[in-house]
Amino acid sequence: MPALITYQTPVQADWVDYNGHLRDAFYLLIFSYATDALMDRIGLDSDNRSTSGNSLFTLECHLNYLHEVKLDTQVWVQTQIIGFDRKRLHLYHSLHREGFDEALAASEQMLLHVELAGPRSAPFAPAVVERLQGMVDEQVDLPAAEFVGRVIGLPT
Repeated sequence: MPALITYQTPVQADWVDYNGHLRDAFYLLIFSYATDALMDRIGLDSDNRSTSGNSLFTLECHLNYLHEVKLDTQVWVQTQIIGFDRKRLHLYHSLHREGFDEALAASEQMLLHVELAGPRSAPFAPAVVERLQGMVDEQVDLPAAEFVGRVIGLPT
């Protein structure tokens, strides 16, 4: 299976800093939009959220800035499902541009399925589990996500 592209956008003028580079926060914004698009694909779209009262919350996010990204660059996000259980989704987003083979940035994320009225954790609906498993099965031959499981720290 080719990589799952979840979001595409040009880098906009108000996203760029005084150095002419994409601001730190906007990498996460782009990845957040990719997560929204993934939610639509697995059946957690706005109709489902209003009907079920459930959504995904981000528990943890690791963001690696790997290469500079400049104004007007057309970028896209590739998304890989690392794993999931009854209530959690572990995913990996990588940011790309035409003509450059390496990822520009990478984000490993852990998401929790929640009942918004609580809020409290809630199991995924069977249809969501089926879609997630289908994606995992389709991605089985993809190379391992490079920036997963990293830890920040100084040598002691």
